[in-house]
Amino acid sequence: MIAISLQPSPKKQINVEHGKQGIAINFACRTILLQIILSSKNNPISHFCEQEKNYTIMWNKPWTIREGLAIGGGLIIIGQLLQCFTGGIDWQLFAFPANLITLGFYLLSLGVLYVFRKRLYVVQYFCTPSAAVAAIGFALVLTFIMGITRQAPGVSPAIDPIGLSYMLTYWPFVLVYLWLSSIIALTTLHQISTFRKRKLPSLVCHVGLFIALVCGTLGSADQRNLKMYCLAGQPEWRAFDDQGNVVELPLAIELQRFILEEYPAELQKVGIGKGKTKLMKMPSPKRYASEVHIYTKEGETLATTIEVNKPAHLAGWKIYQYSYDESMGATHRVSIFQLVADPWLPFVYLGIGLLLLGAVLLFFSLGKTKDITSSTPEQP
Repeated sequence: MIAISLQPSPKKQINVEHGKQGIAINFACRTILLQIILSSKNNPISHFCEQEKNYTIMWNKPWTIREGLAIGGGLIIIGQLLQCFTGGIDWQLFAFPANLITLGFYLLSLGVLYVFRKRLYVVQYFCTPSAAVAAIGFALVLTFIMGITRQAPGVSPAIDPIGLSYMLTYWPFVLVYLWLSSIIALTTLHQISTFRKRKLPSLVCHVGLFIALVCGTLGSADQRNLKMYCLAGQPEWRAFDDQGNVVELPLAIELQRFILEEYPAELQKVGIGKGKTKLMKMPSPKRYASEVHIYTKEGETLATTIEVNKPAHLAGWKIYQYSYDESMGATHRVSIFQLVADPWLPFVYLGIGLLLLGAVLLFFSLGKTKDITSSTPEQP
């Protein structure tokens, strides 16, 4: 780096005329030197100016994290406009088989984009760490907002005008995670096309993360969360969703016996006016469970006991002991079950398992690389 100063040297002037001539000669010499430097082909000043030009003007190749932040900001703006004009995403529109068709079209589109990546620079950019860092940053911020914002239960609409209270249907949230999933998929395809053994841990991590994200999102439309009310001796195959709609199920539950164990009643002193009296405190439940028979359309029968945190599993359903109701009397207790079905959940577990496996492989590969590096003799 050549530092050039055009200021005159602050020397003490004994003779004014001699000092003026010295300043003129000094300035002329420095001007000539500056012209010589600027006229050279690879002068450092021109190189610095060129770098500064590339730095200040966006969208010049190669793209950096600034372009990634701009893309993320654009997705936020577009998503918010969609949120204002169309409302949140209705995931029920993606129920089977629509979600499977959407997944196939999405994977096919990613494959076509990767094949033509040399003609589309944006696809090449999505395979870079800069794009990944920007997408992860936006995803983390939105996820953090989701964590500190009270979310609306079930399928209820958002309770705030922006839509942050139901983040899973919030357009900016969905677009950012779609962007992140696309980056992961394109990076995975690039790692497969240029496969090296040392890239295996990273490849496994990317595949697992992509499966978990995509299946967890598209599978949400097929999730069922229902409540069923059963009386003893009466088979029941109808349940209610969060909106109170009746849903007929491919299985029936017959309550054989409801079990309720209570803690012993306690004595409690309560002040009433000037005097005192002793009142009996209501006993609290210690354990409640239901002995049931579960029937399926295929003729399968399961006799089991369902307790809190000990659900029954049959035909893809998890049946939990949710609560009970004594409004019809102590001898006619109603057992309330919660039935949950999520056919995409095994694929989400598969993705999480691959992600953990990739982390373990990455740990051992880093240790192996460290051993090889430490055992390599130094070059003279």
